Order: sequence, then structure tokens, then C-alpha cells
Amino acid sequence: MSDLPAFTKLLGVNFLHRSPERSEAELTVREDLCNRRGVLHGGAVMALGDTLGGMTARSGLPDGGGTATIESKTNFFAAVPKGDTAHAVCIPLHRGRTTIVLETRITRGDGKLAAIVTQTQLIFGK
Repeated sequence: MSDLPAFTKLLGVNFLHRSPERSEAELTVREDLCNRRGVLHGGAVMALGDTLGGMTARSGLPDGGGTATIESKTNFFAAVPKGDTAHAVCIPLHRGRTTIVLETRITRGDGKLAAIVTQTQLIFGK
């Protein structure tokens, strides 16, 4: 995807699928994304969820439309170790006139649920 923001490129997010109904991405857990315990930093987990949520929300908008995160919540369940791959799947829970609510489930390479990111995106510019 050529329209990726610089921060998304910096993280190294690899988009596998993008649509208004479901998007998928993955992130290889590099040392520079880890905390002192050698697992994916919580901020990187949240950034992956926010990035995929924003991309999913915008994919269903007309040209010129955009979104901004106005609320985000992350529940952490398991750590993702260095060298593993975090796999994220995002689905919209609600698409309204002014907001979109999305859920992103992030799993480890062994399939164990690592985190769930729930967010609200404000729709603008359409």
C-alpha cells in the first residue's frame, strides 16, 4: 500500500487484507519494539490496533472522507515475544453517520489471544 503514513512504515505493519468489513495485518516483533522483558511493548500493541482500526474505518468512506481516533481501550491477555509475529484482525462493530466503533483482535504466532483493542473513530470530511 503506497498510502501508508510514516508511523505505520516505522512500525513495520504488513497489511494482508483491507476492506470495510474486515482487515488483517501482521507485525514482526523486533527488538526495537520490545520492552525490557523482551516482549512486544504495550504501546506497540496499541499502535497496531489503532493503525488497523483507522485503515478499516477509512476503507468504507467516500473519497475525501477521513477518521480520527477519539476513544481507544486495550485489554492485554498474553505477551508476544521477540521474533514472533503479532497477527491482527479488525472488524467494525458499528458504522454510524458520525462514528465507527471497531474491534481489533491481536494474536500470537501460536494462535493465543494477546490483546483486544476497541476504539471509536470520528468520521470527518465527507
